[in-house]
Amino acid sequence: MLPYPRIDPAIFRLGPLQVRWYGLMYVLGFLAAYHLVLHQIRKFDARRLADHFENLNFVLLLGMILGGRLGYVFFYNPSYYLAHPGEIIATWQGGMSFHGALLGILFGGLLFCRRHGLDFWQAADFYVAAGPIGIALGRIGNFINGELFGRVSELPWAMVFPGGGPLPRHPSQLYECLLEGVLLFAILWRLKERRWPHGFILASFLVGYGCLRSFAELFREPDPQLGFLMASLTMGQLLSGAMIVAGAMIFVFRRRGRRP
Repeated sequence: MLPYPRIDPAIFRLGPLQVRWYGLMYVLGFLAAYHLVLHQIRKFDARRLADHFENLNFVLLLGMILGGRLGYVFFYNPSYYLAHPGEIIATWQGGMSFHGALLGILFGGLLFCRRHGLDFWQAADFYVAAGPIGIALGRIGNFINGELFGRVSELPWAMVFPGGGPLPRHPSQLYECLLEGVLLFAILWRLKERRWPHGFILASFLVGYGCLRSFAELFREPDPQLGFLMASLTMGQLLSGAMIVAGAMIFVFRRRGRRP
């Protein structure tokens, strides 16, 4: 068993103000995506997208925050928030959903691109190719917070998490960091070097993340308010399954747009 490194979630405090590692991971993930997307825009000479780049980033950031929070409310704890609607906006108490954030980003990006006559599929490819870096950093933030820990395990690298009881557990946050973050980024960044029809990288991201997240959920403790759902699946696996289906559909419908 490995000891859990008890890192203070707050980097520093100034009176009531706290700067937390988790928030820093969000900022670093956004900055990484910003520069990686800008690199692709310049490389592939997407001039019209470059003209709207800053405004699009603002819309996507807003969609991520709203979608992430509403996704958690409706996917993971609807009964609680129906009884306490005033706490829906209390994001400082925690509770964000990756799948909800993804829906918010895609919906906001689609509306923005349609309004400004941009190629949504090309823009989506640029952003999802860079997105796994932010996912990896977010999982590190989860690990520092001691949240979203894994199931009980006897493996030599299992850890006793502060909020997980006395038994050692899988450090599933690190599994997800490596799978959904590092590995998925390596795959997508390599794929983007070839000339695929626009939308192919998005489809690959949806299928790839869905498969990797579904696998990682086998080691992650289900959310206590939900537990296991149908056929002993977790909510994360059900939502990831929907991602796989959506990615397969996008690939089928976009493959006819392959460029010579």
